[in-house]
Amino acid sequence: MLSRPKLGVCTWTFGDLPFNEIAGRIAGLGFDGVELLGGRERYAREDLSAADVRRILQDHGLTVFAMTPPNVDLAHPDTAVSQHALDSYMQLLDFAAAIGAPLVVVHGFVGRVTPVAALDEEMGVLVTAVHRLAEQAQKHDLRLAIEPLNRYESHLLNTGAEALAFVKRVGMDNIGVLLDAFHMNIEEQYAAGTIRNVGDRLWLYHMADSNRQAIGRGHIKFGDHLWALEDIGYQGPIIFEFTAPGANPFAPIKDEKSLVWLETYLRESRSWF
Repeated sequence: MLSRPKLGVCTWTFGDLPFNEIAGRIAGLGFDGVELLGGRERYAREDLSAADVRRILQDHGLTVFAMTPPNVDLAHPDTAVSQHALDSYMQLLDFAAAIGAPLVVVHGFVGRVTPVAALDEEMGVLVTAVHRLAEQAQKHDLRLAIEPLNRYESHLLNTGAEALAFVKRVGMDNIGVLLDAFHMNIEEQYAAGTIRNVGDRLWLYHMADSNRQAIGRGHIKFGDHLWALEDIGYQGPIIFEFTAPGANPFAPIKDEKSLVWLETYLRESRSWF
């Protein structure tokens, strides 16, 4: 079985709480680090620079494992839209380098589930954009991780096999794959097999049960996942990405009970390791 990995939490799941409070709560629950949402614009709302964010994390004993992007559309056929997305990612790379995040996540626009133009055209736009991002990331000594999302969130790159083929098509050595247990539960026939197939290109793994809740509150067989991670020699962190029950899965904090639920899920799942 996989030896005790580093454990992290996606900060977006805490909603709009002040960043210092989010970091304090995550550290207080016994986690090793975080996957940070967004770049300079998100933290400018609290008048925090990259140096401030890095200091807050250090003060709480947390490592930044990765950064996840704002919801922008790299594959959109309208050049104004795709260029805005590319600019946003470029700023995110700069911010990640300043903070010391080694990995930046790339995924489709969450909420667009059909092509605006021909699918092949949009995939071509995405390949070009990610190639440019990978070249810029190399200058910062950063890596990119392509995350396939389920079909109810994005129409591009839904499976691990599709993500791996995309990585090979872009053809840059600093691009790998992020696999998420929740998305795999929807899209993959056998998630453990997908983990093994992605192999050494698996650079990040997200854990949430089939209902986006704590480990054991759904029906995913996580033992199979962990054995597969062991088999491929996965050395990265496990990132928890839970959301409280209720309507609108994209709103992490829905009511006064949401934060209690989130921290309950985190405690329960942390105890597995």
